Amino acid sequence: MSLFRWRDAPGQSAADVIPQRPGTGGGAAAVTNDSALRHSAVWACLRLRANLISTMPVDLYRKVDGIQVEVPKPAVLITPGGDEVEMPEWMYSSQFDLDRSGNSIGLITALDGLGLPARIELVPSSDVSVRMRKGKKTYRIAGKIYEPHEVWHEKQYTVPGLPVGLSPVAYAAWSISEYLSIQQFAMDWFRNGAIPSAHLKNTAKTITQDVADATKQRFKAAVQGRDLFVTGNDWDYEMIQAEQAGADWIQAKQFGIGDIARFFDCPSDLIDAAVSGSSVTYANMTQRNLQFLVMSLGPAVTRRENALSRLSSRPRFVKLNRNALLAMDPQTQAQVLKTRIDSRTLTPSEARAFYDQPPLTDDQLAEFDRLFGKGTTPTPTTATPQPGGTPS
Repeated sequence: MSLFRWRDAPGQSAADVIPQRPGTGGGAAAVTNDSALRHSAVWACLRLRANLISTMPVDLYRKVDGIQVEVPKPAVLITPGGDEVEMPEWMYSSQFDLDRSGNSIGLITALDGLGLPARIELVPSSDVSVRMRKGKKTYRIAGKIYEPHEVWHEKQYTVPGLPVGLSPVAYAAWSISEYLSIQQFAMDWFRNGAIPSAHLKNTAKTITQDVADATKQRFKAAVQGRDLFVTGNDWDYEMIQAEQAGADWIQAKQFGIGDIARFFDCPSDLIDAAVSGSSVTYANMTQRNLQFLVMSLGPAVTRRENALSRLSSRPRFVKLNRNALLAMDPQTQAQVLKTRIDSRTLTPSEARAFYDQPPLTDDQLAEFDRLFGKGTTPTPTTATPQPGGTPS
């Protein structure tokens, strides 16, 4: 967050660490939580992570005799922000802030009968500062002071001694600023760069200063008025700065995206920005999704589960359904269901429910017995029947 303070010392903003470019009138593009979203890779990483985590079903459990049993959820795990802000939207907004600023802050505006939060209204991270004084933490939100029990605070990317999470945007400011500065840089380069913007050279003879000045004025007048500039066959025009600006643009575009993807823990290929020269292959989509879940999203999901568990009385605990991310192709899905049915860890009725189908009726079971033989258990991958009722 841009305005967090601790130990009574003002925090350093991302803009403070951006140096000025030599030969131009100002520094690099200022980087804030909002301006960073102009970088397409930043937006894509935040969007992908928030989309996936926010759409994982939120379930509440408790253990009975060592068995995990699902229990009804309180209203705060269904509509945490009130009737108009349901759980997926609330999770998306809070995850977006967690990933870009390391913190998600909300005001607790209602409590339930157990004194637990019943409504949490998220606030923009730019409106928040945190202060530690003599071991006591307070929050300043939109100019008003709040005590910790009045505020919902989730954080990630923490380090010892700091009451807030670290901001990836602040630490990625160099890479983000380079990318955002390209267009501004190109304009500055033409307008007030450190070297001439072009070179107009007479290849036939050495000219005097008076002729050079006169030719320069003629050229500038023609260019500014979008008119034609006429020369003989002994003048060459070379656009020095356009070539340099174009090269810097291509280079920053090429290398900046991979840098940002590493800061936000989101593989480049998942945001359609694979780095040139790299080659990663996977046997199927399920393996790719599983790797992303385990290596990138898994820790963030676990932290969110622990935080959301505080919204319910112990020993209940929240689990985000990770299986929602592991979308499989139809063939792999059928093989998994068949394996589970064969190993007696899933019933045919549960497999049908996976496809939003009701359990088999007595008539359907009788038909299967006629086709495949009495007592067989149909599965999604049962062999195709042959004439005479004998399976292949």
